[in-house]
Amino acid sequence: MWVFGYGSLVWNPGFNAVERVIARLPDYHRSFCMRSIHHRGTDDLPGLVLALDASPGALCQGVALRADPAEAEDVLAYLRERELISSAYLERMLEIDLTDGRRVEAVTYVIDPDHVQYCGGLDLEEQAGIIARAVGGRGPNTEYLFNTADHLRQLGIHDKELDWLVRRVRHICG
Repeated sequence: MWVFGYGSLVWNPGFNAVERVIARLPDYHRSFCMRSIHHRGTDDLPGLVLALDASPGALCQGVALRADPAEAEDVLAYLRERELISSAYLERMLEIDLTDGRRVEAVTYVIDPDHVQYCGGLDLEEQAGIIARAVGGRGPNTEYLFNTADHLRQLGIHDKELDWLVRRVRHICG
């Protein structure tokens, strides 16, 4: 079983991956388009977390994580508990392209654009302001942004919007 990570799954998958490969997912882009009311914000002060937003022609680079076949059921149960906490994500089996030339199907969590937590289209300045102040059950929203951007950069994955947000949020936070 493969899992596609594009946000916190890159740096905190929560399971032992027996294989880890850079991968590309076509027709989706990584975006802070989901209000977080559990992990990185609250009902009163929602944060933002990354989600995959459908966008024909787009390409999202991330990490393909292969679970140990003997642990696949437990990994899937864990991921469902973690990712489907509010039903804003939809679980999909999508084809991804690994950088070593393989094409595999991976468990992938994409945003439900009809869910109340969906907030696609926020401009970057508004995103930065939200991320700079929100805190949830798993910690500050800034930590989520900084960890994700740092780990993607270490893997050679460059995301101009994330890089801009890191600079702007650091400026806002002083």
